[in-house]
Amino acid sequence: GKSSQTPSLQGHCGAMRGLSLLLVLGWGLLPGSGTAPQATLRRTVRTTGAVMPKALPLRRESPLWHRSTGIGPRELATRTDRVQLKRQKTMAVGNAERGFDYRHNGITREAAAIVSLTRQLLSSMRLTFRQAEKEAGAYGLMHYLKGALAGGLCCALTHGAMCPFDVVKTRIQLEADKFTSGVINAFGQIVKNEGMGALTTGLGATVIGYFVQGWFKFGGVEFFKINFARSLGERRAWKNRIPIYLGAAACAEFIADIFLCPLEATRIRLVSNPEYASGLLTAMPKILAEEGLINGFYSGFAPILLKQIPYTMAKFAVQGWAAEKIYRMFRMDSQKASKSKQLGVSLAAGVLAGVAAAIISHPADTLLSLINKDGAGGTGPILTRLFNLAKETGFVNLCLTGLAARCVMISFLTAAQFGLFDAFMALTGAQKFKFKNPDEKNSDESSKSPKPQPQS
Repeated sequence: GKSSQTPSLQGHCGAMRGLSLLLVLGWGLLPGSGTAPQATLRRTVRTTGAVMPKALPLRRESPLWHRSTGIGPRELATRTDRVQLKRQKTMAVGNAERGFDYRHNGITREAAAIVSLTRQLLSSMRLTFRQAEKEAGAYGLMHYLKGALAGGLCCALTHGAMCPFDVVKTRIQLEADKFTSGVINAFGQIVKNEGMGALTTGLGATVIGYFVQGWFKFGGVEFFKINFARSLGERRAWKNRIPIYLGAAACAEFIADIFLCPLEATRIRLVSNPEYASGLLTAMPKILAEEGLINGFYSGFAPILLKQIPYTMAKFAVQGWAAEKIYRMFRMDSQKASKSKQLGVSLAAGVLAGVAAAIISHPADTLLSLINKDGAGGTGPILTRLFNLAKETGFVNLCLTGLAARCVMISFLTAAQFGLFDAFMALTGAQKFKFKNPDEKNSDESSKSPKPQPQS
């Protein structure tokens, strides 16, 4: 029949029965500890429903094997099977609901309680994360991941598509005395002398490297931009939106360049010397074995920072500023404009941003192309080699050599990146963070609110 004991009293009794069984069994397992009384052992087994495992490593001298007990492990298990089976049947429904089956999993009640507690803890953690995401609004963890994915895809696609143009630009920078007749003639010379395949040199390194860079750059800009704006507040963020663009872009680009630099060094090595290796997978181990990690992959880290950080700062700041001016010129609301209009504004602002970014970062881009050439800048530290290269090349050549080709390439590249970024963000259901003038927001709300009616 059902027990009339209270739940707390039942719990204490269960604990006492378990402790009694442990004491009896432990006494029996210790050699020379004496003989366990038969009545005590039988009563403990009957009240607790314990089952002795058949594979328990009992010693022959243990009292459980002694004649005075009258039973051994096999007989003990046989006598208690019926009690255990009955208990299992009564618990089967509850166990199945919680996902535990003692008959098949072979776990104890204590282990099942630990697993159940762990499941409850994980469930509460999931609810906590969901609540945090809800409190964060539209700009939570998933927004940053979507932004990073969209950025990686747009950079990989655009840089991969521009690979032939980038090859020609790099070859003009590295062999200015050979390619003296402009970009179009350089294309013809390379195809005539080396074939069409030469225009895809370094394609693998370009796609992978710029996917990684785009992941951290676009995702990082969204992360830093949103958090800087939150820390300042809506009004101060609006007044300082250009510094926020610049700071967010600089932080994100620094992180992205750590991952981009080895792949960019490999790409330039393959472009400058197509016979060096057959591709990315063979070139990177060869560079690592011959020159080491720092000299092989990060000798151009300083110039890539000098190139990419100003480039990215100008790219995002000018694009944001230009998009804002275009929206104001055509009297459009950036939040309420249609997707096609937003895409058009991103493309137009991206062209302007690309030209500005190309001009600002071109000297460092020329140094980056030269530093990865064999023997460039002599020997010594990286800064010494960079100084030697700048001195040999001259300031005017650093600023102007290959600039026209790079302006054309970067303007279309940047426009395509921002257009694809907005498109991919829309596909994922997210929207790029945009600064909003709080005064215009308040004026819109006041115009929508009903005017008080004059009292008669």
